[in-house]
Amino acid sequence: MTRKRLYEIVEVGASDDAVSRAYDFFSAAMLLLNITVLFLSTFDALSASYGAIFSVIEAVTVFFFLVDFVLRLFCADFLRPKLSPAKARLTYVLSFTGLVDLFSFLPYYLPFFFPQGAVAFRLFRLIRIFRLFRINAYYDAINVITGVLKAKRQQLISSVFIILVLMLAASLCMYSLEHDAQPEVFKNAFSGIWWAVSTLLTVGYGDIYPVTALGKFFSIVLTFLGVGLVAIPTGIISAGFVEQYAALKRKAEIIEEDDLNFIKIKLSAEDLWIGKTVKELGLPGGIIIAAIRRGKDMIVPRGKVLLEQDDTLILGAEPLSDDQHVDLQEIVLGPHSKWVGRRLKDLDLSRQTMIVTVKRNGRVLFPNGGMEFKEGDTVILYSKTHISGADDISV
Repeated sequence: MTRKRLYEIVEVGASDDAVSRAYDFFSAAMLLLNITVLFLSTFDALSASYGAIFSVIEAVTVFFFLVDFVLRLFCADFLRPKLSPAKARLTYVLSFTGLVDLFSFLPYYLPFFFPQGAVAFRLFRLIRIFRLFRINAYYDAINVITGVLKAKRQQLISSVFIILVLMLAASLCMYSLEHDAQPEVFKNAFSGIWWAVSTLLTVGYGDIYPVTALGKFFSIVLTFLGVGLVAIPTGIISAGFVEQYAALKRKAEIIEEDDLNFIKIKLSAEDLWIGKTVKELGLPGGIIIAAIRRGKDMIVPRGKVLLEQDDTLILGAEPLSDDQHVDLQEIVLGPHSKWVGRRLKDLDLSRQTMIVTVKRNGRVLFPNGGMEFKEGDTVILYSKTHISGADDISV
């Protein structure tokens, strides 16, 4: 088995890759089983009765985490093809997912080498809970949530910053108003932070509260502000969901349209898209990659799919509306045409002229600088000036 195939299996697989999808589900099952045992072992009665079984399950699942980490480290250069193998592996280990994968198994084995730190190492076992985020990659519905949070992270950070500033200001103000009346409750400026949190977030525990008239008035004002401030992040996230689902719906509508235009392109060795993931292409919103044909397989174009040489991309885009058109010109090269026998790069074309396609013996060719024109070629070109002997066509 090649490393590339191993990478395809370990990473989130396409729906038609049975082996990769089986590994995905097995990995998710191992994680859920480990987390379940971790929680059940906290019950004394269950731990006393099934402690041995829990230990075996934990040992097996943690060993799988170890193997999974080694495999991902071994194939890390395929995930980051622009980096050298050593740098790609180091980047993976130092990334958030890499550190979570590492600490999923490391605290389990460290006590064998350092028995004195067994208690501290057991605390690090909780980090493996963050592996649950890996399941996020298997389901598009969960991806929508993370997509919204990433898209709106700047607005969310700004709103949280405003809340923190107001919380600190409220603590200082309440200390000034209530310290003399309740010196044992509001001992210093930071002692009011708990009150500010419970008030701003409208939790209202009631263990700390103002007793002076000004303190009560300020508390009422802050409560109203808290209702509005807590609603800001909620509104941002809600708007993000609306935008995300609107974009997904629009893509679905585009695909369902009968007059959707599809084109296919085959990646050659010179194409700049080779070695990039679908996410890294940065395609405009009006263009979608409907599918990727690789050999005999059809691959779903997820964001992490790495494009390779000889891949055939099926691209979809909205057609021109009835009130839009592009004026092209068509010219058939006769035996006496000055273009016959010459290469494209040798032609003296105006900067306002571009050759779009060439039809030759029923085939459509995409021109490049080394293409040599032949008698009978039908040349489709776009030009702001009229070419002698060309017929006007409208697209």
